[in-house]
Amino acid sequence: MEQWKRNVYICTLAAFITSAGMSQLAPMLPLYIRSLGVEDPGQVARWAGIVFAMNFVTLAIFSPIWGRLSDRYGRKLMCLRAVIWLGVINFGMGMAQHVWHLVVLRLLQGALSGFLATAMPLVSSESPSYRAGWSLGLFFTGQISGTLIGPLLGGWLAETVGFRNTYFIVGTMCLVSSLALLGIHETRRPVDRKVVSFSNRQAFLSLPRPSLLYGIFLTTFTFQFSLMCIQPILTVYIAALVPESDHIALISGAVFSSAGFASALFGSRLGALSDRIGAQKVLFCSLLTACVVSVPQAFVTAPWQLGMLRFIHGVAVAGLMPSVNYLIKQASPPEFLGRMYGFNQSFQFIGMSSGAIFGGYIAENFGIYILFFIAAAMLLASACVCYRVIGPDTGRSGG
Repeated sequence: MEQWKRNVYICTLAAFITSAGMSQLAPMLPLYIRSLGVEDPGQVARWAGIVFAMNFVTLAIFSPIWGRLSDRYGRKLMCLRAVIWLGVINFGMGMAQHVWHLVVLRLLQGALSGFLATAMPLVSSESPSYRAGWSLGLFFTGQISGTLIGPLLGGWLAETVGFRNTYFIVGTMCLVSSLALLGIHETRRPVDRKVVSFSNRQAFLSLPRPSLLYGIFLTTFTFQFSLMCIQPILTVYIAALVPESDHIALISGAVFSSAGFASALFGSRLGALSDRIGAQKVLFCSLLTACVVSVPQAFVTAPWQLGMLRFIHGVAVAGLMPSVNYLIKQASPPEFLGRMYGFNQSFQFIGMSSGAIFGGYIAENFGIYILFFIAAAMLLASACVCYRVIGPDTGRSGG
């Protein structure tokens, strides 16, 4: 097997293990907080939101920093550091005695991990340009597949071995993931220390088309905002569709999983399509598809209808994320690649956190239905920006 393919498969396996480990924590977080002495349901919900959000806050701040360091010192080294730190943090969360311990640990997790900000430039830089779309699509599939399996695994472990032991198991999974990363052979190229030491302003000014990256960052923010303004309250929407049902949690899980399953199924396929026809075309079509399927979600009358539309939405996500990462590779010199992926991660996390906050506010004051129209309008505007700023021929692979 060619070395670059081996690297992609190892990174995909590491992404799967890490995502499965991290995603299994969210469903049991409120229950763990209650076990730490917080009894009032309202306070449990508030603390759960704070603990969950802290990771994204520091990730948004520190992702470009870790990306920049990966450009300077090597991506493999930074990936190993990030995954080992995730393992240490989870062992710490398993030993927490107070809820504020979890807040501090989640802040440290986001500040000192940054696995995706270093893993994606590693996959991108080690893959030949004509297969970069497939490589990034496969990596995305591993990440999404782990996210799908994680909550099921976490629920089973929490009931079987308890909350604290579940964190210890997750920490162990992250350390096992680091062992897999040791098998990567990174092609270290000569690094111009002076260029890598450029400030962020100097780095952007040195790019041939900085507006291209600005458009990509805006697209990432818009898509994540439109996604997260709806996702946290989807269960409430489903409960309104079937108020008599005793299986709201099961139905909601199925609807949520439909989008994730579609993303996992089509990620590598749409990544390979980017290699053939150009990433910009796949990105543009993905944004339009997500826009079109957002509107009818406001008019569904049964959960199965919503599930079908969310499945199509998941296909759009599968086309969007690898295409964005492919375009960053095309638009960034190798010495700035990690830094630009880090900035894109920051826009992603800002979109996720702000979307969740404003989505809840809008739903409370104007109704859930309006969110689907807001999401569609944002996605349409983002598609226009994609077409005008990124350009119809950007991202066409050669070779």
